[in-house]
Amino acid sequence: MPRPESHKSLSSPHPFLQTLWQSMAIFTISVVIGLGVNSFRHARLPLVADWSARAQLSSIPGGDNLTISFEEAESLYFDQEAVFLDARPREHFRMGHIGGARNLPWEDFERHFSQVMSDIPHDSTIVTYCEGESCNLSRELASALSAKGYEHVRVLIDGWQLWQQYDLPTE
Repeated sequence: MPRPESHKSLSSPHPFLQTLWQSMAIFTISVVIGLGVNSFRHARLPLVADWSARAQLSSIPGGDNLTISFEEAESLYFDQEAVFLDARPREHFRMGHIGGARNLPWEDFERHFSQVMSDIPHDSTIVTYCEGESCNLSRELASALSAKGYEHVRVLIDGWQLWQQYDLPTE
């Protein structure tokens, strides 16, 4: 007489595979629903976006362009047509900064605002900068200055690093 073989039920897969299959099904359904809802929205969300620092700093709520090119900032500097404001903490400013720049650290904005900005007219061109492409201190400073009535505030992305890279005047 033949021996009965033990066999597993073909209808119930291994628990791990079943969980994986269910997770993938839920994910797929979620993506399809999300894309479907987005396609019917009045203001669709972009599926691909530019998350670079330049794109993030490209505008303020009023829609005015906030960034300034390195070449334009350099020209304003040598023509002495702009005030340069370093948004970094005082310790970083003391270690080195753009020649002639003033320090208005974003972290102490309210405390130092009056002292630093007392002799700068509201229609002056102001260039804010900080260190590194992902540094947002200069953007925050520029927004705060705009809110205080300064009309021509721009952000030099990666300002301090670019300034040093091109061996421009520093202190």
